[in-house]
Amino acid sequence: MANSFGIDIGTQNLKIFSGSNNQITNLKNTIAIVNKNQMYAYGDSAYSMFEKAPETINVSFPIVSGVIADFDNMQTMIFEVLEKDLKGRLKGSDIVVAVPTDITEVEKKAFADLFSKSKNKPHSVRVCEKPIASAIGMGLDVSEPTGVMVVDLGADTTEISVISLGGLVLSELLPFGGNQIDESIVTYIKRNFNLLIGKKTAKQLKEEIGSAKEGRGQTLTVVGRDVVSGLPIEMDVESDTVYNAIKSDLEGLCTNVKLILEKVPPELAKDIVHAGIYLTGGTSQLYQITDLFSEVTNIKVNVFDEPQESCVRGLGQVLSDTKYKIYGYSMKTRIFK
Repeated sequence: MANSFGIDIGTQNLKIFSGSNNQITNLKNTIAIVNKNQMYAYGDSAYSMFEKAPETINVSFPIVSGVIADFDNMQTMIFEVLEKDLKGRLKGSDIVVAVPTDITEVEKKAFADLFSKSKNKPHSVRVCEKPIASAIGMGLDVSEPTGVMVVDLGADTTEISVISLGGLVLSELLPFGGNQIDESIVTYIKRNFNLLIGKKTAKQLKEEIGSAKEGRGQTLTVVGRDVVSGLPIEMDVESDTVYNAIKSDLEGLCTNVKLILEKVPPELAKDIVHAGIYLTGGTSQLYQITDLFSEVTNIKVNVFDEPQESCVRGLGQVLSDTKYKIYGYSMKTRIFK
């Protein structure tokens, strides 16, 4: 499967598995536009311009809440990455792209159309449900009659799924993720300390000193604008401040996980208690989030070593392993059902 690609188009990151060398490329899913429709930069270089660019450059994220919001620019960026950065050949290639479960069939088809409606026609374009790809990427055998619970904590969405016999028994897509946590930190610090910080700074606070439980005891110096004086100032932010900012968000997330667990059939619930809950997605790297989930559910929690890449690794398996090939399907046979 030399000329093949597994593609996970996330809100925050674009991950691509290349069958030619079995390597994973991970870059920011960000584009910078000038003159309304001309791509100025993409990926990590475009993300470095976020919240810093002049009015003439529009920096945006083409995926919003798990669906494609900017089809043309998303398509342009993917082709740039595939053909220029990865030196890949789209024409005649086999592509499997991950799609969230709880979006419409038309929204799923848009992910496939990024490739099937291009000038250089691929040999085949298939889609794979994200929770199933993530489970495969974490080394779980989804074809077994065993219940597996996967919680994918993304940037804009959280997908809670229960998988058995290669299918989704339960699935729920929540409009909540790392971006909402960042916004909560921005709001809390502005309201309590009269300091206005950017989303990038909030993300840094979350990643470096943030915690899902109290008492981490770390401090980070940030720069923001004093709301009263209007001048830029430095301030030391404690980890408990970040915890208080995101506490209600995490409580809401735990409540939704519990609600899904309450709907799980008893025999599958027994499997989940035995194997534990599997966390994946970038937000699952939040410090002590596994401890919080374990406390709330009384079930052990497992986190993949590279949680951002579990889905794209699973897509690589769907491309290369005949056992998992069936989990990639064509939208042509689905959309009219």
